[in-house]
Amino acid sequence: MEGDCRIPVACCRPRVLMLHALFWGLVSLRVFGAALLSEEKSTGTDTEVKPEVVPCWLLEEFVVTEECVRCNDFNAKSQLACRQTGYVERVNCSRSSKEEYKSCRSTLMEEHLFWKFEAAMLALMAFFAILVVVRQRRLDRLASEKVRRQIESI
Repeated sequence: MEGDCRIPVACCRPRVLMLHALFWGLVSLRVFGAALLSEEKSTGTDTEVKPEVVPCWLLEEFVVTEECVRCNDFNAKSQLACRQTGYVERVNCSRSSKEEYKSCRSTLMEEHLFWKFEAAMLALMAFFAILVVVRQRRLDRLASEKVRRQIESI
């Protein structure tokens, strides 16, 4: 009668246990290290506090005056809004009457990203389908060899 242990014997080998400890140690180091880094950034080491300029479209109602367009080379380097997505739209804030630029996502860019994703998923599907067929053929060959050996031993 076998024991009631539900952990496979292979998982209790020292090498496997060391690999698990190393893996989870690296994962926890990554998580806690990132938490410590973000805490250091939030507290800040400088005593001088710079006031942040908040765009008006975050605080008040706005109207889009110019639709989403691709940034040119000059704007891409100079404007913060262009650096995020590469596309920008001009907005007019209601109360302050300021004209500012706001980063946006273009439908053309979204369509391009969608088709890239679809192509990647199609390639992965084809790869894993081929992998399944190859593995199934190998397992079928091993099973037929086992049956052949059993028949020969009779």
